[in-house]
Amino acid sequence: MENQVTNNNDEIEIDLGEVFHLVISKLGVIILSGILLGVLSIIGTMLFITPKYESTTKIMVLNKQDNNTLTSADMQTSTQLTKDYAELIQSRTVLEGVIAQLNLDMTYKEMLNKVSVETSSDSRIVSISVTDEDPYTASEIANAVRDMAAEHIQSVMDIEAVNVVDTANIPNEKASPSLAKNGVIGGLLGVIIAMAAVIIIYLTNDTIKVEEDVERYLGLSVLGSIPFSEKESRSKKKKSRKRR
Repeated sequence: MENQVTNNNDEIEIDLGEVFHLVISKLGVIILSGILLGVLSIIGTMLFITPKYESTTKIMVLNKQDNNTLTSADMQTSTQLTKDYAELIQSRTVLEGVIAQLNLDMTYKEMLNKVSVETSSDSRIVSISVTDEDPYTASEIANAVRDMAAEHIQSVMDIEAVNVVDTANIPNEKASPSLAKNGVIGGLLGVIIAMAAVIIIYLTNDTIKVEEDVERYLGLSVLGSIPFSEKESRSKKKKSRKRR
């Protein structure tokens, strides 16, 4: 099977079968390149990327009309409002209040990048997660955001209370970066680069090697060929050296 590529009226024939066999013949080099770049990605991740930790706290916001009664309408309304609660948690009022309370040296946008809120359509529980380079700071910020958000939600939405489901944990394991993920990405990138290099070298190499190359590149028919022997070539080189 052949594919033809035309450029500036010069027709170049690409034998896909030959390209495939060339890639197979260089498979060892390609795999080695992938392994090498994968290892370099892991080492680079360990040396140059600062690990971050994630701490999560959970709250439940329930719109109750009476302290002793809880209707299905109350639960449905609370579920529908979880997205509104997420917006309130990430509001400037809450996050700037946390920055001032903890005396943090960061802007609102920097704090916003640290805080993520997850809600579910079939649950009234809202998860507040904070990522930071220090696990203790991440936990402290998460709890502060939860408390500040609870007051803000109660004030804006005019509800009874915000209940704490889980307090923020102090993470022991880093959330990012992932050594395995970066290693796999680096390995795949190394394989792709090596394959591309092999194919590009093949396409740009117009050296005449066999009789078919004469017809392909020069458009001439081969009338005959002279056999070449490496032994004869070596003996001729030795004789020329002796004469000198």
